[in-house]
Amino acid sequence: METLEYQVKINAQPEEIWTVLWSDISYQQWTSAFTKGSFYEGTLEEGSTVKFLDPNNNGMYSLVEKHIPNKEMTFLHLGDIFDGVETPQDWGNATESYFLEETEDETILTVRINTSEEFKDFFEEKFPNALKNVKHLAENQL
Repeated sequence: METLEYQVKINAQPEEIWTVLWSDISYQQWTSAFTKGSFYEGTLEEGSTVKFLDPNNNGMYSLVEKHIPNKEMTFLHLGDIFDGVETPQDWGNATESYFLEETEDETILTVRINTSEEFKDFFEEKFPNALKNVKHLAENQL
């Protein structure tokens, strides 16, 4: 398992960034960096299961391990979804965490991912663009 970390400074309040990250419409916009039409199903309450899907009903499902509004969200990835069918995977401690830290001038969004080697290149290619999308959306909200 390898830990990857991505960070971006955003000129917006944590509440505004949180809304961009997790509201349906803006979630679809920033995650288009991974797959166009991405969305999630389920609630983001601690202990609940969320499905992260593409328009073809493929993706993964995860447990919400931690949810502290406007500060932290952590998912434990449990398995794949292909054609809507969930298949558990033994990914160990494959987590994806989002942290918001407010400073005097801005908010720092940090994403920390524990992943296997097979997914590293995907994250390295896609996550910087996804964070650029979050920054753009948060700084240009109407």
